[in-house]
Amino acid sequence: MPQQAKICFVVTEDWFFVSHFLPFATAARADGFAVTLVCNVGAHRSVIEAAGIRVLPFAMQRRSLNPLRLAGQITRLRALLAAEQPDIVHLVALKPIVLGGLAARFAGIGKRVVALTGTGFLGLAHGATARLARVMLRHGVRTILRGPGTRWLFENSDDVALFGLSEAAGDRIALVGGAGIDETAIEPRPLPPGATLKVALVARMLWSKGVDLAVEATRLARARGADLTLSLYGTPDPANPRAFPAEQLRRWSAGDGIAWHGHSDDIAGVWAAHHLCLLPSRGGEGLPRSLLEAAASGRAILTTDVPGCRDLVRDGIEGRIVPPDDAPALADALCALARDRAEVALMGQAARARLREGFTQSAVTATVLGLYRDLAGR
Repeated sequence: MPQQAKICFVVTEDWFFVSHFLPFATAARADGFAVTLVCNVGAHRSVIEAAGIRVLPFAMQRRSLNPLRLAGQITRLRALLAAEQPDIVHLVALKPIVLGGLAARFAGIGKRVVALTGTGFLGLAHGATARLARVMLRHGVRTILRGPGTRWLFENSDDVALFGLSEAAGDRIALVGGAGIDETAIEPRPLPPGATLKVALVARMLWSKGVDLAVEATRLARARGADLTLSLYGTPDPANPRAFPAEQLRRWSAGDGIAWHGHSDDIAGVWAAHHLCLLPSRGGEGLPRSLLEAAASGRAILTTDVPGCRDLVRDGIEGRIVPPDDAPALADALCALARDRAEVALMGQAARARLREGFTQSAVTATVLGLYRDLAGR
């Protein structure tokens, strides 16, 4: 093992690396590792390079399943990794796990951190075909990544089970609180004044995030006389076939009590202006960062009973949990919370306290750094 061991992240998009994994990479550099990133390069390259991380552009289409294109990507990625010769590859999300896992295997790189950040469409699908796909994924990934040099990093216990693993597998598996949140960077602010319950949904504007359910539930609750408004923060994802187009978001905004604001870089300001975080996810999550940000801001959370969301929020403590894909149940919860603002405040305080139970950035980074040190033989 060289004196300065090298870690190579394989991620689809540079923006996702910055929002979720940059703290881990920065901590690894401070601990003496050299760090390289392989990804689609967009607007965040300068931020990454300013942190001392070398960026290697690599086009990885997130939604393409064309076998010839996939084979070509594996071949190019194998050549890149063979030239780079990292000591450890850190594979992030399903597609890089499969393609990068094969490429690393062919390149003779046996030490890997496998980070599942959610199951995406695979976690949302139902029926026999979906079950078969999950079984194939479980056995395929475990075959690709078999060996003592693999360490698994999960954000919720359901995904551990999906891969047929057990949390009792010791130091080969780590279950962490998502990407964690720097609780010192977001301080709770007083709840905004006024009688109206101000609700915000912060996410990419996707069907999987339940944006349409939030709009429908808001309309139902307001029709029953609940005094509340809904703000949508986020943009459509052009690479996602189930993103809501801007035209649809603008049509929803034309209705009373609903407003789409697009992307915001001032997340602390967003939560300072709202009482309640709403994320009616349909599933496929790891652990949504937006929920961690809301909790750090001391805001109650209304979400759904799906993996990741239910790992952070406990019904009646940090917020409310309702069944997925159920707008009437969401509307019931919104009406109840609009009537009981004292409960909203108490849940927000509990959400902030919940972060100290393994959901801080420092706690998650320490766990990830431990995996690197273990693989590097420290």
